[in-house]
Amino acid sequence: MAELKDWNRQYFCKPLDTPYLFYVVYGDFDVDFKLSGTQYQTKGLPSGIDLMQYGPNAHPEVPKSYLEGYFWEALKTDNPTLAEQIENAKECYIFVGNVADTNTLNYYRDIIGLIAYLLDHGGVAVYDLQTVTFWDKKDWINDIFSPNAPQPKEHVMILCYDEDEDDTKWLHTRGMRKYGRPDISIQAVPEDKEQAAIALLNTLIEFQAQGGIVDENYTIEIEGLPKTMWCEPQGDFEDPMFNNKHIEVYWE
Repeated sequence: MAELKDWNRQYFCKPLDTPYLFYVVYGDFDVDFKLSGTQYQTKGLPSGIDLMQYGPNAHPEVPKSYLEGYFWEALKTDNPTLAEQIENAKECYIFVGNVADTNTLNYYRDIIGLIAYLLDHGGVAVYDLQTVTFWDKKDWINDIFSPNAPQPKEHVMILCYDEDEDDTKWLHTRGMRKYGRPDISIQAVPEDKEQAAIALLNTLIEFQAQGGIVDENYTIEIEGLPKTMWCEPQGDFEDPMFNNKHIEVYWE
């Protein structure tokens, strides 16, 4: 097999938390996993990740067990064709587990390639439980697999909630645990600072995915935001809003 392109992390200096991934691939599959690593840009299943198959002959209740909650109901409204394909799928493959936090994202490259292989052999959709996001086959192949690059902003969601007072918003990320890094939260965001706050979130998504560590000493320098802002690590992996630790960004 030809040498694969490493997904190096330019800001990595030391390990933090172990990256955690959880993907469900739906379809009716015809696979033997005798795939070309060069074609699919993968060296196989990363150490620490389990691959399980469920269907009519093995725990048939599992595939539909993830199809519930707000985001599933939203998919049925926004993309009923994809939702129907998922509901009609007879099988699913699940990738789940923790990998070592290292100076490359090769583990993520390898998982993306294996998922592309499954989609090319009967798969119809991918469900990312870390961001509660559903991908159809076309979008995964074109937007996630084909670029052959980390693209962390494609894998991390920015959520926005209206707060009760002063017409402010709460912005936070979800999905940074896939990189072994905390999610980011900014509360009390006024309307005139919203775009700058989103720019900060995108900066921290990219920095952390590339191995950087955000702590109390991190300096925030984003045009449109005050230089008095500071960061504080908080939470744990059981926090239901993140399923991850997080960094709270304070205004002053």
